[in-house]
Amino acid sequence: MKYLIKNRLEQFKGTVVSTEISNEENLKFSLEDGLNKIYKLLLNLKNKKGNLYIIGNGGSAAIASHAVIDFMNVANISAHTLHDSASLTCMANDYGYENAFSRMLNIIIKKEDMLIIISSSGKSKNMINAGKIVKEIGSILITLSGFNSKNTLRTLGDINIWSNSEDYGIVEVTHQFILHNLADRFLNATIVK
Repeated sequence: MKYLIKNRLEQFKGTVVSTEISNEENLKFSLEDGLNKIYKLLLNLKNKKGNLYIIGNGGSAAIASHAVIDFMNVANISAHTLHDSASLTCMANDYGYENAFSRMLNIIIKKEDMLIIISSSGKSKNMINAGKIVKEIGSILITLSGFNSKNTLRTLGDINIWSNSEDYGIVEVTHQFILHNLADRFLNATIVK
């Protein structure tokens, strides 16, 4: 019964409305206020012609690729993933997979850029290391995670989005929905007050 469409839709809706957004000091925002804050950061990034990088592992990497397309196509933001197989496997081979993304980001990301990290568990070492290097550089870091409310990634970003579910499918769809909503805000800027 758990996997019937009606039940899955209820689980998805419940996860979306219970998603928590907080800053690095753990100050919590309503879902709408938090998304508006991120939208304003993205708008500022666009106006300053900064770059947006979005990364994840597995299904989260696929979500990152989709989000990059939306931010480029809808919002006209210079957006990129770091999932090129030759670059990623080179860095993983030379520096270990836990450092593959952080190595690339250390070379390419600038202070005026932004990184969005997507990790269902929030405990993938390569995502955490990428976030740490971006914070050292001084770029804006947005995180999306789920599962355990005390996951490491949830405390790392300037703004952290945590989806309250331990179901991979529900967390991944929630992350995709939130990123799509952020891109869609560029279609109608009157959403943000």
